[in-house]
Amino acid sequence: MFKKVMAGVFAAGLVGAAGTAYAGKDLDAIKARGQLLCGVSTGVAGFASADSQGKWTGIDVDVCRAVAAAIFGDADKVKFIPTTAQQRFTALQSGEVDLLVRTTTYTLTRDTALGFDFTGINYYDGQGFMVNKKLGVKSAKELNGATVCVQPGTTTELNLADYFRANKMTFKPVVIEKIEEVRAAFFAGRCDVFTTDASGLYATRVANAPTPDDYIILPEIISKEPLGPVVRHGDNQFADIVRWAFFAMLEAEEYGITSKNVDEMLKSDNPAIKRILGVTPGMGKALGVDEKWVYNIIKQVGNYGEVFDRTVGMGSPLKIARGQNALWTQGGLQYAPPIR
Repeated sequence: MFKKVMAGVFAAGLVGAAGTAYAGKDLDAIKARGQLLCGVSTGVAGFASADSQGKWTGIDVDVCRAVAAAIFGDADKVKFIPTTAQQRFTALQSGEVDLLVRTTTYTLTRDTALGFDFTGINYYDGQGFMVNKKLGVKSAKELNGATVCVQPGTTTELNLADYFRANKMTFKPVVIEKIEEVRAAFFAGRCDVFTTDASGLYATRVANAPTPDDYIILPEIISKEPLGPVVRHGDNQFADIVRWAFFAMLEAEEYGITSKNVDEMLKSDNPAIKRILGVTPGMGKALGVDEKWVYNIIKQVGNYGEVFDRTVGMGSPLKIARGQNALWTQGGLQYAPPIR
């Protein structure tokens, strides 16, 4: 008798769990507008940058596109809004953007006091330093008395002060809001050092240095900079879609589902793949989107490995190794909860 009662309770729980998700105010507004407004950087090669025709590319851009594919079935239904480091949080709080995917570090204060929710980590990073080779510097410990170019309103600015204080060194900050002006100042020799996330240093050296080989990135990584998408508090449904759109790209890579083979994978006998791609229905309903949501993301955007490779990895000018951003099965930190 006990087994029968518990089986009934369990079945009822499953019915409730599989019920249709309800949209919140942010998701309703996005659907009514017919377009996702995504806050990105003003131009960081590999992460978010626009070409002469205004076409945006980068690993952050592709997270935005994946969310649009999940909501609308169309990865192109997104408008990219460039924001500076100081503007970005106001833009999200005020509703100027629905989603911020802008090399933004996940911290306790930002996740709580600012009224935001981080929905994942699309790039594990850490802060570093770049200098001109002619300085003859081989280590960050040799930077005592240096002038350092840095953006205000960033974890970079805070980490810089902490690092120099901890190592009993002094520095002179050259604080400039716009990243384009920070780079220009550094390459013009207004400061000895440029500091930001290591990925940004690689991007800057490749895309902006007059002669890339004249500059070196020092070996020290002085912080943890887990970068990820951010939404406002208050719409759990939209936050879930952003979270699982990114996880879907990771899950697809784990199961070998790519933009090239996703149509063939629809015929797979693997129960997990059938669930992920919506052949076995239920996951779309639980999330409040079409059952083909993952199929649309992978077909139009690609899995995480594909995105990483073409934007910042070996298939890009940056040539950044996967490192911490490899899947957990390959010694990295990228790990997605199961879609089930």
